[in-house]
Amino acid sequence: MLLNVGQKAPDFSLQDQTGKEISLSHFLGKKVVLYFYPKDNTPGCTRQACGFAAAYDAFREQDIAVIGISKDSVSSHVKFAEKYNLPFILLSDPERKAIEPFGVWQEKKMCGKTAMGVVRTTYIIDENGVISHVMPKVKPDTNAQDVLEALGR
Repeated sequence: MLLNVGQKAPDFSLQDQTGKEISLSHFLGKKVVLYFYPKDNTPGCTRQACGFAAAYDAFREQDIAVIGISKDSVSSHVKFAEKYNLPFILLSDPERKAIEPFGVWQEKKMCGKTAMGVVRTTYIIDENGVISHVMPKVKPDTNAQDVLEALGR
């Protein structure tokens, strides 16, 4: 089950695409856009990431961190970030240390089969580490702009 607006965002520590350990608590004092996506280099996830890359200056101007999380490995994130020139943090969560606490590991139906997987979800976390927006079932093509609109930008 997804978390709700007003809840404290669970802290976690995961490796980014450079192998550096990143904790959510490092971002206290600034807003964070935390988006969970299923898999690097798939059509929807690529469009979503490129949308955030295209809008990155608007986030940076407002001192808002953008973080993408999937189950992919650090090496997969390196290739994904390099291939599409992604300027933001990608975190590797193969053990689902953030994916499960944020409630995005859910049953999914694809091609008539049911399996567990990451449901595309975006959270906006305020300067105090509290969830201010929950955006379930986001559309890859408009996610970044929808986030900017939600933030009043």
